[in-house]
Amino acid sequence: MNRLIKFCFIACLAFVFNAQSEEMQGAQYKELGPWQVHYIAFPSTFIQPKIATAYNLERSGYKGVVNISILKNDADKTAQTATLTGTAKNLLGNKQTLTFKEVKEGDSIYYLAQVNYTNEEILRFEIEIQQSNQFQKLQFQQKFYVD
Repeated sequence: MNRLIKFCFIACLAFVFNAQSEEMQGAQYKELGPWQVHYIAFPSTFIQPKIATAYNLERSGYKGVVNISILKNDADKTAQTATLTGTAKNLLGNKQTLTFKEVKEGDSIYYLAQVNYTNEEILRFEIEIQQSNQFQKLQFQQKFYVD
């Protein structure tokens, strides 16, 4: 099984976990201008150790992964490259800067960042997406639990 399939499998497991929680905020994608932006945030411990090593991700009960993919909002839904910058802020206003790294595998492109959290902490994400002269802002929140 190649790495992308494994990573998508892990992300799907995280989605199922989140879908069962009371904190579920609805669909895991938003249509922003010319794009369909898919997003998920989940504990890094959901990722197998070999996968985490391959993507240079730290596995920890206090560290999450943010995974974002941007598709052209048309019939083809082709993956898009972009520049992502963003922050995660807790309810007290403490802010973390997100550093995204681009991952390309075949026709797939996605962006990964890690974030620190404490048990039952709600983080509000604000992510700016830029491609040429096009700018959009993705906002969502996620509640994290320590394993």
